[in-house]
Amino acid sequence: MPKVFLNLGSNVERDQNFRSGLSSLKRTFGDLSLSSIYESEPVGFDGACFYNMAVSIETELSLPKVIKALKTIEDSHGRLRGDKHFAPRTLDIDVVSYGQLTGFHDGVELPRPELYYNGFVLWPMAELAPDDIDSKTGLSYQVLWQLKQVEIEAKQKVWRIDPSSVAAILKP
Repeated sequence: MPKVFLNLGSNVERDQNFRSGLSSLKRTFGDLSLSSIYESEPVGFDGACFYNMAVSIETELSLPKVIKALKTIEDSHGRLRGDKHFAPRTLDIDVVSYGQLTGFHDGVELPRPELYYNGFVLWPMAELAPDDIDSKTGLSYQVLWQLKQVEIEAKQKVWRIDPSSVAAILKP
């Protein structure tokens, strides 16, 4: 079964959407491995700060079926789709990597390009799977974060949420 890494994000009713989104992911895919929650300023627009986290699943579902399931979960959380790429999100779930696939597959570029320039994608990945190897660069996520951290932090404000706060956020 391929290991699939996801990035979960929300800046609208973040606590509720994270709790409910993770519950939906668990119902759909089974066991989840989770990073800490990270908070970041929005990129490309003015708005509320985002929560993001990395999520790892193992599934026998094909990439198109995973993408379809994720869109269903997003839609059930009020996700509005439109022309604006940079906009507030009730729930945004992106496939960051699917096994060792690289390049374009079913309309998705893998690994997701944002992995290499957004701290809210790379830092949670480096925490969740520090020794896993990125299929494009051949580097571990921890090494990739160490190489990119200064450059990313010069452009983006990203911070890890205190673990005791995370417990409160995710508490049903």
